[in-house]
Amino acid sequence: MSIRLLNPTLINQIAAGEVIERPASAVKELVENALDANAKSIAVRIRDGGRTYISVTDNGGGMSRQDLEICVERHATSKLPDEDLFNISTLGFRGEALASIGAVSRLVITSRQNNDGNAWAISVEGGNKSAIQPASHPAGTKIEIKDLFFATPARLNFLKSPATERGRIAAILKKLALAHADVAFSLYDDQKEMFNYQAATLPQRVSHVLGQEFFDNSIEINKQRDEVGLHGWISLPSYHMRNSQDQYVFVNDRYVTDKVLASAIRIGYQDVLAPQRFPAVCLFLEVPAVELDVNVHPAKTEVRFRNQEAVRRLVIGTLRDNLAAQMSANSTLTDKAIAAFQSSPVPTPNPIGYTPTFSQATQPTYKERMAAVASQMLPLQDNPEPAELREPDSPLMIKPYTTSMASSDMSKPEQVTISEPDYQLGIAKAQVHETYIVATTSDAVIIVDQHAAHERLVYEKIKAQHKSDGVVRQALLIPEIVELGREQTELVLNAKNCLLKFGLVIESFSDKEVLIREIPALLAKECIKQLILDIAADLQEHSQDISLEETYHEVLSTMACHNSIRAGRKLSLDEMNAMLRQMETTPKSSQCNHGRPTFIKLPKVEIEKLFGRR
Repeated sequence: MSIRLLNPTLINQIAAGEVIERPASAVKELVENALDANAKSIAVRIRDGGRTYISVTDNGGGMSRQDLEICVERHATSKLPDEDLFNISTLGFRGEALASIGAVSRLVITSRQNNDGNAWAISVEGGNKSAIQPASHPAGTKIEIKDLFFATPARLNFLKSPATERGRIAAILKKLALAHADVAFSLYDDQKEMFNYQAATLPQRVSHVLGQEFFDNSIEINKQRDEVGLHGWISLPSYHMRNSQDQYVFVNDRYVTDKVLASAIRIGYQDVLAPQRFPAVCLFLEVPAVELDVNVHPAKTEVRFRNQEAVRRLVIGTLRDNLAAQMSANSTLTDKAIAAFQSSPVPTPNPIGYTPTFSQATQPTYKERMAAVASQMLPLQDNPEPAELREPDSPLMIKPYTTSMASSDMSKPEQVTISEPDYQLGIAKAQVHETYIVATTSDAVIIVDQHAAHERLVYEKIKAQHKSDGVVRQALLIPEIVELGREQTELVLNAKNCLLKFGLVIESFSDKEVLIREIPALLAKECIKQLILDIAADLQEHSQDISLEETYHEVLSTMACHNSIRAGRKLSLDEMNAMLRQMETTPKSSQCNHGRPTFIKLPKVEIEKLFGRR
């Protein structure tokens, strides 16, 4: 069969398969065009999840008659005036969206420029363009898509239910709304309003889109290094999700799904997050346009950085620094604790020595029950004997916090008021179930998990020691030979100086093998071959030493766990207070190195509400 040129309609349909995967893709392209046209209000309406109808209306700059006639042609764009693909400041630039949409649907575009007295409309059906007609429309543009994929019906078989497609459209719009807080966004499904975001500040928009709960349990970050800036919000480690869908990352206001940035976020939370859990983040990265390549994929959600390592280190360092400086309890944990108290059943009063004088079948009134209780209650003693109230070996005894053991003579009737400093984590008052430390501040009760808290203290101490003294290496009696692919061998050898700081001494053995002479002493029992294979795989994917770093932290974490105070160990008040003071000065002490919370804070005002005092 001889080679021939495809006709333009078929070419556009092929392109549509890359650019317009589903209704949400079409909405994304049209809204990005509206944002590039400086629109300040964008309204999206859909029916049947976008299958039968989509319209995007904006108040942007609009198009002239000449622009309207050419805008539906393939690779027609106004966004590359200098034809420089490495200095792009707009969201769109490929000029494929309208031509692709018109090739697989019934498309109508109506637009008017501010300085033009007339509006104009053009329609495209299955790739066939009509003549331009005069129309009535305010300044801006309205684009309507009817019967999406009618010209390529096979694509309809790959679409999900209307509810699923509607959810994907909403998700796309929320991402665009986060990146453009000064623009109003609204979404209507068959006349039903799904959301309506008015123009706002960035913190307000983040709160509206991601929810107040995320905003209350997040840390605001702001870091500038050379020409690269990073700002946004990251969740507290104890506020986490089951997947990464709540991670929103924008590069120059463009939502991206980048493996390097996803890896940096994972490593930034490396030793504060529970296994198989993901943080929620909303990050905005500002990079000079000449340092960024956005012409990677037709969907424009992938980017490449000229200095990938600098960006990665900026993200990791910023996240770690801000998480280390954080010392507060997650408000979600507090809410759960308060809710647990509120949902606990209230027991029926049954004082010691009281036996009800009525059967349950008689169903006495409240007054009758209280009268029966009062008639059989033991009389109050004015001066009970100290021995009756305080058994020296009683597990329920709560020792008072005193500054001098000489003042602990409990037989003296007079009470001494001791002025206690208001530490951040308060003063220890008791140990409950030999597992939890109960402390108080002037406005709250603090409950500390002694094992989780001490595990973090030991972990940070071990890390500091290894950072100052270096990694102790252990020479192998018989060097380990690891077989790799040619490309992976080259990558590992190129990174050998970097791997040396982690205690790995690597040499070349052949073009497909490496020789391991020394390993970190902490990894003596690890499978060295599998470790090198994992490192090589990550170097091939990310050009980074991720696996070794993660493995090293896992080993330190295991050491800390086995060297920390266990649940069930009795602590003195001095030991409990010493632990609280160390927590206040230790980075990331709100979570253990496995991601579990180390303490919960119960505000006094919330406790008072439980007892009806407020």
